[in-house]
Amino acid sequence: MERIRRLPTVVSTVLEWYGEDVLATLKNVRSEHGKFRVHVGMEDWVDVGMGRWKSPVGMAKCLIRFLLVIAGVMVFGACEKKREIPRAVAISEDGIMEVKAMSFNVRYENGGDRGIHAWKERVVGVVRMVREQQPDVLGIQEGLHGQVADLRVSLAAYDFSGTGRDDGKRKGEYAGIFFRKDRFEKDGKRSGMIWLSATPEITGSKTWGNGIPRVANWVRLTDRVSGKPLWVVNMHLDHRSQPSREKGVRLMVERLVKMNPGNEAVIWMGDFNATEGNPAVEFLKGVKTTMKAVNGFSGMNETFDALHTGEKKRGTLHFWMSDPNRQWKVDHIFVSKDARILESGVVRSGVPYLSDHFPVVTKVRF
Repeated sequence: MERIRRLPTVVSTVLEWYGEDVLATLKNVRSEHGKFRVHVGMEDWVDVGMGRWKSPVGMAKCLIRFLLVIAGVMVFGACEKKREIPRAVAISEDGIMEVKAMSFNVRYENGGDRGIHAWKERVVGVVRMVREQQPDVLGIQEGLHGQVADLRVSLAAYDFSGTGRDDGKRKGEYAGIFFRKDRFEKDGKRSGMIWLSATPEITGSKTWGNGIPRVANWVRLTDRVSGKPLWVVNMHLDHRSQPSREKGVRLMVERLVKMNPGNEAVIWMGDFNATEGNPAVEFLKGVKTTMKAVNGFSGMNETFDALHTGEKKRGTLHFWMSDPNRQWKVDHIFVSKDARILESGVVRSGVPYLSDHFPVVTKVRF
């Protein structure tokens, strides 16, 4: 039997025994020159020689050796989490709340993305970028469970809310929300996810022309210092069906109006698969469109357009920059109309690109 080149099937069974924490660690493993390399930090790896195995006994020895290292890495990770989480600090003495938000389509992990486009080559750069930008809330789109696990174990200062769109658990892409655990507390009873369909509570449902499930995820957070509430919505609209985009946005607006009768602060972000001028985007801005209005909703401000009206260099979807002249601004962050937008922009990176989308960021004051 050949020297181990990929994780043996039996290791996958461990995921069923120990769950997500082990998955997060296993996703940070590479096989190189007959050794497993376990990722234990931003750029730190531990080599684990696995040797050859030609029998169940040999395989068991390899597995035991592997799991001992995994256990050590998990302990290390726990220590890292304790060290990295800073103490809460006052936002401002007058109770004003400033929040930095980021929306990022991380590009789903798939076998067709090779070389520098493969997730294992991009993940370190993605983590570094998030740490440099230091958003208070981060909405991701397209992340599969393994990618979410990578980010959760690497971004220890953040808590996470979200599930897979296919089964409401781990299968399919996530439209998840990371938020700084030192600053915000999640209101679990007023947070959730719906499928953008005529049957939004039915897992995996799709009825509006979209071939794959589309979801909206939201959390209601409370700032630990000022006590102010903040709603964060993250969604990923369909890339083909315009009726799905329009009905999906309107459905979530209806939900938010009912859930938030006091007009508490809102940040709404996502990959809309729609540029400015599209009715789904204009509807959120409060512009009159062919879409039926929702009572109690007067619109929100798109943060990039508010500060960069007329800016031509605004594309976020770039398809790995295969043609630099073909980019589209499909990623947006909206905020309540009474919020003051302090900063907004597109986080552009060079080769190697972190995704086929650029992230968008904003800083707002409520």
